[in-house]
Amino acid sequence: MNNKVMAAMSGGVDSSVAAALLMERGFDVIGATLKLFSNEDIGLDTITRVCCSLADVEDARSVCYKLGIDHLVFNFSDLFHRSVIDRFAESYRTGRTPNPCIDCNRFIKFDKLLERARLLGYDRIATGHYARIEWSEEKGRYLLKKSADTSKDQTYVLYALTQEQLERTLLPLGDYTKTQVREMAEKRGLVNARKPDSQDICFVPDGDYAKFLEEVYGLRSEPGPFKDLNGNVLGEHRGIIHYTIGQRRGLGLSSDRPKYVVMKDPEANTVYIGDEEDLYSDTMEVIDFNLISVAEITEPMRVGVKARYSQKEAPATIYPPENGRITVRFDTPQRALTPGQAAVFYDGDVVVGGGTIA
Repeated sequence: MNNKVMAAMSGGVDSSVAAALLMERGFDVIGATLKLFSNEDIGLDTITRVCCSLADVEDARSVCYKLGIDHLVFNFSDLFHRSVIDRFAESYRTGRTPNPCIDCNRFIKFDKLLERARLLGYDRIATGHYARIEWSEEKGRYLLKKSADTSKDQTYVLYALTQEQLERTLLPLGDYTKTQVREMAEKRGLVNARKPDSQDICFVPDGDYAKFLEEVYGLRSEPGPFKDLNGNVLGEHRGIIHYTIGQRRGLGLSSDRPKYVVMKDPEANTVYIGDEEDLYSDTMEVIDFNLISVAEITEPMRVGVKARYSQKEAPATIYPPENGRITVRFDTPQRALTPGQAAVFYDGDVVVGGGTIA
């Protein structure tokens, strides 16, 4: 492979420092910012700044000018709408709770961007994710490993990377903490050294997913019954997209004890309500999976499993796939295992693989 790297630059401090570090290590770097939507597409005014929007192009361009490298902007808005926003809406419509950041990485940042980079003569891409990629002679495979800064580790949203993508991706921040990255940005005089991290999904900056789906995307969600697990009607819900597994607030139901959403049936447009203990399960099935540290699972395997981004790993056993599904059995029951969310399997600091909770 050649020495040329296309650095994905969002306008944030992480991707900016990643590009700077690569330059200092002798790589021929070019910056690339992805235009994924306009503010008007997501129901915002033109002056509101949100992650991944056109406004961030200015910061990325400023950093590239400071570093003395060229800067490109790729308009992937049509692909983003089809591969991320449409999938996000379909998941909510069918009663699941998606993670669109994983789809964005999977279909755009590590697929379409890599394709565009290679067309322009750049054999690798780089991002500011907090994770590490290493080649294992023993396994004959590339490994995805946790970041040195475990509080910022982003391997959960990178589990879908293929061996080819891992081979052609550089993650310069994997050995640093966030504090160190900000210090490096300040030392290099980068304009975004103290720019705050984005917290919400980029195209839903206020976090109100149901409002976005109804008012901006145009997805209609009809009211239906709340039922207990015995089938008794408890009241009426506002539309199935307003609820997720484990939700307690905003139900509008009176009870002498806390009640939670424990299950959704989109075909019957029914939301099932139960008690705290009804949220726990020791088994789940995972579909649409990708394996990294192993080529296949041929026998039961002990792993740690994260079923949400912010969740700690739980010890479990995963079993060889049957009918396209990996069965996960936890040592102890886990709370609010949610269809549509990602489940990622770990062996220590190495990502075994992951998939979607079915």
